[in-house]
Amino acid sequence: MEETLRSDNETVQHERVLLVGVMLPKSKANPNDPLDELRSLAKTVKAVVVDEMVAKRQDVSPALYIGTGKAQEIALRCDQNDVDTIIFDNDLSPNQIRDLEEITKRKVIDRSELILDIFAAHARTSESRLQVELAQLEYTYPRLRRMWTHLERLAGGGSTGAGSVGGIGTRGPGEKQLEIDRRLVQKRVSALKRELREIQQRKVRTVKSRKDTFGVCLVGYTNAGKSTLMNLLTGAQTYAADKLFATLDTKTRRWNVGEGQSVLLSDTVGFIRDLPHHLVASFRATLEEAVHGDLLLHVADASHERVDMQIEAVESVLDELKINRANVLLVLNKTDRIVDPTTYTILRQKYPGAMFLSAATGAGADALLSTVLQRSGGGTVRVTLRANCRNGKLMQYIAQHAQVERQTYEESTAVIDATMPTNRLAALNSFGADVEVIKRE
Repeated sequence: MEETLRSDNETVQHERVLLVGVMLPKSKANPNDPLDELRSLAKTVKAVVVDEMVAKRQDVSPALYIGTGKAQEIALRCDQNDVDTIIFDNDLSPNQIRDLEEITKRKVIDRSELILDIFAAHARTSESRLQVELAQLEYTYPRLRRMWTHLERLAGGGSTGAGSVGGIGTRGPGEKQLEIDRRLVQKRVSALKRELREIQQRKVRTVKSRKDTFGVCLVGYTNAGKSTLMNLLTGAQTYAADKLFATLDTKTRRWNVGEGQSVLLSDTVGFIRDLPHHLVASFRATLEEAVHGDLLLHVADASHERVDMQIEAVESVLDELKINRANVLLVLNKTDRIVDPTTYTILRQKYPGAMFLSAATGAGADALLSTVLQRSGGGTVRVTLRANCRNGKLMQYIAQHAQVERQTYEESTAVIDATMPTNRLAALNSFGADVEVIKRE
């Protein structure tokens, strides 16, 4: 393993890895650089990539996925480069992993396990840790290898160990153990599903309770710049970094879109090519904001050479979540990184309804703001409101949705000259005699 020194002189071990990609006829990988995404995923877990191999095949070898000759070549290259771990950009069966490990004498993990490992390392809230643990258990259940110890903690709802150090592919509901009691795993899976169902039900209620506020949700490929965009639009201090899966947990902030109107803006976990289906299912609660959002801003990296593939990957997940495409607005981000002007022309022709902006510089943000204002029922009207000051909910509603120009008092009545969004006026009827609305020219 590679060694690096932290500032406190603590030595950190980084695994030396060999990346392997098997290109099948219908592969979605970048034909010019098939391992670009896997390389970024490996970088996210701080692995040291010392060698790479790409093999083209018409079909999968049942025993070794890649074939005996290539497996032996991998073993030789592992010895030559002092490799600790082999990472496949494909999903392998338990038997294939076992047989590859016997030939190479190295730990072998596949794409799904690497993604799960990254999710485990980045899980911060109790909800995301539960989701990661469930996804790991369901993925590793048929593989039951070197993943856990102290299973008694599982039955009692112990820590997932998401931040523990045990090498790539070993973060999870415990540490290393060769034998495992399957009944304990099944019991823990059932308990996790119950807990997540309760969380999902609470989230559904929370999202629906915001029906008087327009909900906007950021979705998109991981590292497309969603968190940077959220910081630009709302002034939030959401963590943003140039790496895959920088954030996992949904964050919601109020966004003032002008003319006295605000919306709730939510950021969600990023998607990725060939995102494991069980992971989408486990993170359903995290994506609840997207499922019930009034408007989804699909953020894509316009400067990425494979932006078309990334847009397609996100759209497939949105279709899986049964989200209405009419509620989705494509936002092509990172325009400041576009070097060739013809790229704009090509993208505009291919995606005529898309918005172009740079979350890093703010260019194009005003146009997005106007579009969201319009989509959220924009248009305003000048009114004079005579409101009962003793009605706290009424006064709160006015403060939240009206742009107040002048406010005076006549005993217990507030006389408010304001500008309000047209779609917010109707809700004032629910306050009955406590408010009188007089429209002004």
